[in-house]
Amino acid sequence: MMSEQKIKILPDFIANKIAAGEVIQRPESVVKELLENSIDAEATQIELIIRDAGKTLIQVVDDGVGMSEEDAVISFYRHATSKISSVEDLSAIKSYGFRGEALSSIAAVSLLEIKTKTKDEDVGTVIKIEDNSNIIKQKEAVVKGTTVTVKNLFFNIPARRKFLKSNNTELKHIIETFKRIAVSHSEISFKFYNDDELVYYFRKGKLEERLAAVFENDFFETLIPVQQLTEYMNVQGFIAHPKNTLKSKIGQYIYVNNRYVISKSINHAVYTAYENTIQKGDYPFYVLFLELDPTRFDINVHPSKLEIKFDDERNIYSFIHSIIKKSLASYDLVPKTSFNDESKLFFSNAPKTNLNDFGDRPFFNSNSEKRKPTVFSDEEIDLLFSSINKDIKLKTDVQNIEAPFHNQFKEVYHEREDGSEDNSDNSFIVSLQNKYILSQVKSGLMIIDQHAAHERILYEKALKSFEVNLPMSQQLLFPQKIVLDPADYDLIKEIESYLEKLGFEIKFLTKNAISIIGIPSDIKSGNEKEILLEILNEYRQNEQEKSLELRDNIAASYACKAAIKTGDRVTKHEMRLLVDQLFATSLPYVCPHGRPTVIKITIEEFDKRFGRI
Repeated sequence: MMSEQKIKILPDFIANKIAAGEVIQRPESVVKELLENSIDAEATQIELIIRDAGKTLIQVVDDGVGMSEEDAVISFYRHATSKISSVEDLSAIKSYGFRGEALSSIAAVSLLEIKTKTKDEDVGTVIKIEDNSNIIKQKEAVVKGTTVTVKNLFFNIPARRKFLKSNNTELKHIIETFKRIAVSHSEISFKFYNDDELVYYFRKGKLEERLAAVFENDFFETLIPVQQLTEYMNVQGFIAHPKNTLKSKIGQYIYVNNRYVISKSINHAVYTAYENTIQKGDYPFYVLFLELDPTRFDINVHPSKLEIKFDDERNIYSFIHSIIKKSLASYDLVPKTSFNDESKLFFSNAPKTNLNDFGDRPFFNSNSEKRKPTVFSDEEIDLLFSSINKDIKLKTDVQNIEAPFHNQFKEVYHEREDGSEDNSDNSFIVSLQNKYILSQVKSGLMIIDQHAAHERILYEKALKSFEVNLPMSQQLLFPQKIVLDPADYDLIKEIESYLEKLGFEIKFLTKNAISIIGIPSDIKSGNEKEILLEILNEYRQNEQEKSLELRDNIAASYACKAAIKTGDRVTKHEMRLLVDQLFATSLPYVCPHGRPTVIKITIEEFDKRFGRI
C-alpha cells in the first residue's frame, strides 16, 4: 500500500503572498519600492500621496519615461525587469530595482492600479489588478510618466495587517524613507502629501540646499564637510561637530552609488573616528556618499536591498575611518568656556580652522610671520620626544603642518648665562601647579592639560610605530627581571609583537619570568618595571570597559602610562615642544580616553567677569 503524498507544490496565489512578505513588510516598503522605480524611470518630479499612514492609500506620481501597454502588463509578473538580462549583470548593478519582484509583490497584497504613458504615445495605458488577480486593461488620456496607486494594503492577509503598528509609527517610517531618498537625489523635486495636506516640498537644487531643506537650517550650518576623491573610492558628505551629537542612531545616512544602505562596518568606522570626542550613549549625525565600482560590492543580499557587502571590507573600513578623522582634524574643536551666574562651566562650538592655521593657538612673536622659519634641532626634539622616527609619516596631511612655535621659538626663547630663561616679548607660557600649561592666544587664554596632551602625542606615535614596524629602543645597561603571575605572563606573550614595535625588548624566561632588555625612548630608565605592569593593568581595564581593537588598546594603555604625569616639572622649553607636537597630531583636542587636552577662555569672558561688559 502506497503512503499518502505529503509534500505539495503551493499554488501561485499562495506562493506569491509568501514571497511578497519578504519585499513588502509594511507601508514604508511600498513607498521605497515605488520611489526607487520612479528614479529608475528618470523622473525629475515625484509626488508621494499617503492616507491613513499608507494603509488605505499609497500613490506615487512621476514624470518619468513611462511604459508601453506591453511593458505595463508584464511588469506585474514576478521577476519581470528591464534592469538586468544576464547573470553577469548581477555583479555590476547600477539601477535601484533589478529583482523584478516589487510590483508583483505589491499586487499580491493590495488593490493596484497603474496609469502610464510614454512621450511617443497619444494616449496612455491604465492597468488594474482586482482582488481575484484579474488584470483589466484600458486606454485613457493621461500625462507622460507613471502613476501607481496602492489601495487597502494587506486586505487579503488579515494577520499581516493586524500586526501593523499605529498610524503614527507607520507614518514615521514612511517619512524617514522619503527623506533618505530625497537626500540622495537633489536633482529631483519631491512632494509629500499626507491626508491631502502638503507636508514636504523639496525643490531641485544642490546637495547643500537639499540637506538644509530636509534637516534644520541651524543644524546644517554646524556640519563639517567631508571630501576625499581617489581612484579607489570617492567619499563626500557631512559629519556633525562633536558637540552636536544625537541620542539615537537615526541621523546616520550612508549611500553607496546614491543608494541608501545599512553597513555596520562603516557605522563603526565613523563612530571610532570620533575617538572619544563624544560621550557614551551619543551618536554623530552624518551623511556620507560613497562612490565605487559596482563590481566591488553586493547589494543583492536581501530583497529589501538595504544590506550591503563589500569585497574588501577591511580597506573600506580603514579608508572611511581615516577620512573622518582627517575631516574632524580640519576644524578647531578646542572648547571655549564660559560661566553662567551659578558658575557652571559651559562649552560652545568653535569655528572651522585650516590644518595649518594657528591664528588662535599659542603665539609668541607678532613679527614671526615676516621672519624666515627655523627648524628645531634634533637635540631640542630629543629633549621630550627623543625616539620619534623620521621615517614615520601620518596618513593624513598633518605631517606638513607648521607648528605654532615653529617660527618664533629660537627667537623668543633664550637662556641667560646664569641658566635662567628670558621671555623678551609680551606673550607668555607658564605651568600651573605642574599640571596645566597656560598660554596667551588671540581670543584669550588657552589651558592645556600636560598629561592628556602628552598622552595624545604618544598614542598617535604608537599607532604609527605599529604601521611602519621601525621600533626605536634604548638598551638597558642591566636587564630587569620580573616574575609575573601566569595571567600577566600569557598577556605579554599575546601582545609581545606590539610591545616590540613600541620599543620594548623582552626575553621570556622560565616560571613566568621575563627580562626587560630594552625600553622605548619615551620611558625613563629606572621605572620600566612599573610602567610595563601599569600598561598591562590599563590594557585589561580598557578591555573590560571599552570595545577597543587590540592595537588601539595597546597604544592607549602605553600612552597613558608613559606620558608626563601630573606634578612632573616641565620647563618652558619643553612646554613649547609639547604644544607644538600636540597640534601636529591628527586630533589634538582629546586624549585617547576622551578627556579634553585643551580649552580656551575667551577675552570676552574675562571682560564679563571684571565688569567691563
